[in-house]
Amino acid sequence: MWLVGAGPGDAELLTLKAYRTLQSVDVWLVDDLVSDDILALAPTHVRIVPVGKRGGCVSTAQGFILRLMARYAQSGLQVARVKGGDPFIFGRGGEELAWLRDRGIAVEAVGGMTAGLAAASALGLPLTHREVARGVAFVTVHTADGTTHDWQTLARSGLTLVCYMGMARKEQLQWEMLQGGFAADLPVAVVERVTCRNERSLVTTVGAMAADISAAGLGSPALLIIGKAVAHRVSMQRGSAQPGCTVSGVAEAVEILAV
Repeated sequence: MWLVGAGPGDAELLTLKAYRTLQSVDVWLVDDLVSDDILALAPTHVRIVPVGKRGGCVSTAQGFILRLMARYAQSGLQVARVKGGDPFIFGRGGEELAWLRDRGIAVEAVGGMTAGLAAASALGLPLTHREVARGVAFVTVHTADGTTHDWQTLARSGLTLVCYMGMARKEQLQWEMLQGGFAADLPVAVVERVTCRNERSLVTTVGAMAADISAAGLGSPALLIIGKAVAHRVSMQRGSAQPGCTVSGVAEAVEILAV
């Protein structure tokens, strides 16, 4: 049994270990955030089983997913639980790893690039900067128990914040951050479907972000990068070969390494 991080969407951002693992197993249990171009890498013998979980949508129950993983693994099949991004960054990887091992099922995790890291390269902005941001914090706006963060402490920290799952609560998030002491003119970058062909983004401020996101029509899956480092963004000049969810680069790299 494998827990595999598929990265943010661009097939060329798969790790070689993830690619090789996905080529060798019998079943993929795939999340909603796994891109079509990742799915296109599946060998013909692989059985692909969608087990999507998305906020505000009809989702596969976590208990059902766990039982399904166990059933396939105990039947002797090689199974990959394929997750967008990294399994251990807001992906329930820790829960699933512990659940499987508690039941005696051998499982290995393969890390993937989380969208928050991919966004820095895609947008040409630093998450850390020695002059204005000495660290970065990854936070989720959607919590299991409905609690909120200590925004006052985060505001004082000066860290760059990468906020996941915040689009449905953008107005509330903006209000909480302003109440917590974040400056209204603090830069914010918002990116939807980072690294994919249909990637869209904007740069705004804490004080204007909810209105600007709505005006631009941005939606999930997306994340927000908040902090002074965003002001150091450098516009990226992308060539005719867009780095968006292409397959050929992965296959070519594997062929080269195999020689």
